[in-house]
Amino acid sequence: MDQLETLPQYLQSTARRLANRRVAMRKKQFGIWREVSWAESWQHVKHLALGLMRLGVQRGDKVCIIGDNDPEYFWAQLAIQAAGGIAAGIFTDSTPSELQYIVHHSDSVVVFAKDQEQCDKLLEIRAQLPNVRKLIYWDEKGLWNVGDPWLQSFQATEQLGRELEAHEPACFEARLAQGKGDDLAIFCYTSGTTGLPKGAMISHSNLIAGCLMYDQVDKRRASDEYLSFLPPAWITENILGLTVHVVYGMIINFPEEPETVQENLREIAPHALLFSSRIWEGLVSTVQVKITETSAINRLLYRMFMPVGYRVADLRFGKGHVPPWWRVLNVLGEVAVFAALRDKLGLSRVRSAYSAGAALSPDVVRFFRAIGVNIKNLFGSTEAQIHTLHVGDDVKFETVGVAPPGIEIRIAEDGEILVKGPSVFSGYYKNPEATAKALKDGWFHTGDAGYLREDKHLIYLDRVKDLLELATGDKFSPQYIEGRLKFSPYVKDVMAIGGQQRPYVTAIVNIDFANVGRWAEKKRIAFTTFVDLAQKPEVYDLIRQDVVRVNQTLPPPARVRKFVLLHKEFDPDDAELTRTRKLRRNVVEDRYREMIETMYADGTEVRVRAAVKYRDGRAGIIETAVRVCALEE
Repeated sequence: MDQLETLPQYLQSTARRLANRRVAMRKKQFGIWREVSWAESWQHVKHLALGLMRLGVQRGDKVCIIGDNDPEYFWAQLAIQAAGGIAAGIFTDSTPSELQYIVHHSDSVVVFAKDQEQCDKLLEIRAQLPNVRKLIYWDEKGLWNVGDPWLQSFQATEQLGRELEAHEPACFEARLAQGKGDDLAIFCYTSGTTGLPKGAMISHSNLIAGCLMYDQVDKRRASDEYLSFLPPAWITENILGLTVHVVYGMIINFPEEPETVQENLREIAPHALLFSSRIWEGLVSTVQVKITETSAINRLLYRMFMPVGYRVADLRFGKGHVPPWWRVLNVLGEVAVFAALRDKLGLSRVRSAYSAGAALSPDVVRFFRAIGVNIKNLFGSTEAQIHTLHVGDDVKFETVGVAPPGIEIRIAEDGEILVKGPSVFSGYYKNPEATAKALKDGWFHTGDAGYLREDKHLIYLDRVKDLLELATGDKFSPQYIEGRLKFSPYVKDVMAIGGQQRPYVTAIVNIDFANVGRWAEKKRIAFTTFVDLAQKPEVYDLIRQDVVRVNQTLPPPARVRKFVLLHKEFDPDDAELTRTRKLRRNVVEDRYREMIETMYADGTEVRVRAAVKYRDGRAGIIETAVRVCALEE
C-alpha cells in the first residue's frame, strides 16, 4: 500500500515502525500492569479479522461491540475494519431493549460483548436478532460451560483466523488493501433524547482528518502515555484514543475497573487528558478535603504558596508578563506544593488538559492554573468531531476556543453554529430526512447557538431551540447569561428576562448574602438585613461590574440593559425554585411582574413589602424601594 487510508492500514504501518519498542498497550489486571507489544497487538487484530472473515463477514457488513475499555475492544474494532466491516459501539449501561434497537437498526451480523452481564442481555433478546450469526465474548468468567453454539470466545475466533491464514496466507493482505478512506469505519449512535437514537456514519477519512487537525495544534508523540477511560462507543475516545494510537503510536493504558480510574491515573501520569467539568471540579474537592487531613506543615505550605500560584496564573493569563520576584516565589511554590499536588492527582506529566461539556467554574480553572495545569475548553460533536478548542496560552474561558486548521465555522442568520471540514460525518444511517436537515451544502448544522468574536474565538450560547426572541427579532440565551453571572462569588441566583414583547434583556439578581456580607464588612459598609444589604449603592456597583463583564461576552442585542437586586432570595418554599434549585420562570415572572414592568417602563424603583428576620431572631415586615440599575448601551 503506497498510501495509508484506513485505521488498520495505519496500525500495520505503525506496528512495523515501532517494532523495536516493546509497549503498545497496558492493562491492569489483579494489581499488575500487563504489557502488550506492537507485534502482539497486530497479531490479535490480524487473526481476529481473519476469524470474522471465516464467519462470513464481508466488506460493508456491520458488527456491534459492547464492553468496557479493554485491549480486546480496540482489537475487535480494528479487526472489523480490517475485514472491511463497520463497527457500531454500544454503551455498557444500555438496556436489552436499547441493545436490540441498535443491533437491529445497524443490520449487524455479529456482536462482540465483554462478559456474562452483556451476554445475558443479548441472550434475553436473541429471538429478536435473527441476523446475528455469532455472539463473541472476551471475558470468560461465568461463561466456561455455556454450550450454546451462538456464543463463541475471543480466543476461538482468533483460532479460526489462524486456520484460515494457514490455508490462504494472502487473503488478509488482500482484504486490508481493499480499504479506502471513504469507507465507513464506525457508527456512533446519538443519545436519543429527542427520539430514537440516530446512527452517525463516520468514515476512516473523517477520523484520520480529526486526528491530524488535533495534532496541528496539540502535538502527539509516540512516547505519550494515555489512559483510556472515556466510553469507547463515544466519538471522543475514537479520535483522542484509538485513532491517535494507530496514527502516532501513543501508548494506551486501560484501567483495571471503572472505579479505579483515579488510582490508575496517578500510576500512569498521562500526557493528555479530557475530563468533563464535573470530574475537574471533583478533583478540586478531593484536594480541599485531603488538605484538611494532612499535617500542620503541609497545611501551612499550602496556605503560603497557593496565593502565589493564583497571582502568577492571573499575571500570566492576564497581562502576559510575570515579574522576576513572582517567578522566584512560584519556583519555591513548585518545589514545596505544586509538584506534589500534581503528582497526587496524576497530572505530573500532563501537557494537554481539556474540559468538555458544561462550563467550568473560573475558580476551578484558577486552581489548576495555580498549580501549573493549563486547562482548555474543547467543543465538538459526534457528527463533526472537534469544532473549536483553545490553543496554547490563548485561553479565554468565556469562549470555547478557535477552529483548528481545516475547520470552518459560520453563524447562520438565526444564530446557529455551522461547521464544515474533512471531519464532518457522512449522514445518519437509514435516516435521509435527518441527514438532509443536518447536512446542507457540506455544512453541518449543529443545532447549537453562538457567535464569533473578532479574535475568532467562538462563544457558545445554548441550543437554538432554547433561545428567546426579543421584540427586535434578535435572539438570546437566558441560560448562558444566568450561568455566566453565577460564576461571580457575589451572585447566588439570577433570572434573565426577555421575550417577543420586550425590546431588550433585563435581569433579576439574588446576591450571595454570605459573600457580599463579608465583602461589605471588609469595606466597612454597615448593614442590618438582607434587604438592607441588597439595596446598598455600593453593592449595586459591585454587581454592575459582573454584569458588565458578562455583557462583554455577548453580542449587543443580547446584553443586559437593566437589572434589579431582589430584596430576598429565590425560595423553593415559595415555589420560585424546584427542590433541586432549578428556576421556575413562570412563577418568578408572575410574582415580580410589577418589578419587571418597571424596568421596561423606564422606572427607577419599585416599592415592595418584605418579610425580614433580624440577627437577634426578631421577625417583621418592612417596606423598601428596590432600585433599577440601568447600564450604558
